[in-house]
Amino acid sequence: MSSQNPSAVPANQAPIILTGDRPTGPLHLGHFVGSLRNRVAYQDTYRQFVMLADAQALTDNMDDIGKVHRNVVEVALDYLACGIDPARTTILIQSQIPELTELTFYYLNLVTVARLERNPTVKQEIILRGFERDIPAGFLTYPASQAADITAFKATVVPVGDDQIPMIEQCNEIVRKFNRSVGQEILVECKAIVPEVGRLPGIDGRAKMSKSLGNTINLGASSDEIRAAVKQVYTDPLHLKVSDPGHIEGNVAFIYLDAFDTDKEGLAEMKAHYQRGGLGDSIVKKRLEGILQEMLAPIRARREEFAKDRGQVMQILKEGTMRAREVAAATTDEVRKALGLSYF
Repeated sequence: MSSQNPSAVPANQAPIILTGDRPTGPLHLGHFVGSLRNRVAYQDTYRQFVMLADAQALTDNMDDIGKVHRNVVEVALDYLACGIDPARTTILIQSQIPELTELTFYYLNLVTVARLERNPTVKQEIILRGFERDIPAGFLTYPASQAADITAFKATVVPVGDDQIPMIEQCNEIVRKFNRSVGQEILVECKAIVPEVGRLPGIDGRAKMSKSLGNTINLGASSDEIRAAVKQVYTDPLHLKVSDPGHIEGNVAFIYLDAFDTDKEGLAEMKAHYQRGGLGDSIVKKRLEGILQEMLAPIRARREEFAKDRGQVMQILKEGTMRAREVAAATTDEVRKALGLSYF
């Protein structure tokens, strides 16, 4: 399935990038805009590691561990269907690389509980999950775990949303503190890259498209599911009559069109028509549905084809994880030696 670009940077010369997802459900349009289509492009310019962060997903899913296990292959199917090529991208399962847990343990000695609690990303996630003071320790220590993931592969680039930038900043704090402690430049700092298209709102108008909120359009959605979801897309609640001028700000239909419609000139004309009045929401949604149907049909078809042999998908994950572990093990060996923990 490899489609090597002849202009691609040789792997041994390419900068290293790490990205990934928590396998807690099928991936959706928000993932596609925020990361997946960029990952396909990154394959030609970076040495890319894509992580299925199953161990991290358990930090707030211990009451439903089966959900995480089930979705490892489901998310991998989404990766492959979108064009992530295991010949050019190393896809790995986090829990199968024990070195990541070992590095996390060392890094926890470089951060305080107070600093972890001050991390803006962690604070927001605690609020969203309603933990208050009943915070799972594993969840609170996520910045150290993410630092282990990043530094194990010596990634210099990490794609994240705006809300995740504090995590990258804390990772670099850990890197600097570790290197100072051992008196060597063992670990490398990384930089965040934020996608041009920001986070997509849910079809219901909420700020975030989320599996838990049920306001997503999944990448493997059927034609009927896409049609039904588009009908529910939030528009302008004040646009009561076709003749009324409409607002495009906060209008999810137009936000999605901005993200996926390649005919920018035609879209600009539609926006102007909607704003001056005389254009119904049904026409806007019809355009949106057509674009999504055309975009998702080949992804759905590829996903169905890969799903016919889930054993082969698991073999892809096994081989990628084995390659990734070799890299992580080499870094962990350097860390142990720098800490004086190599005895035999």
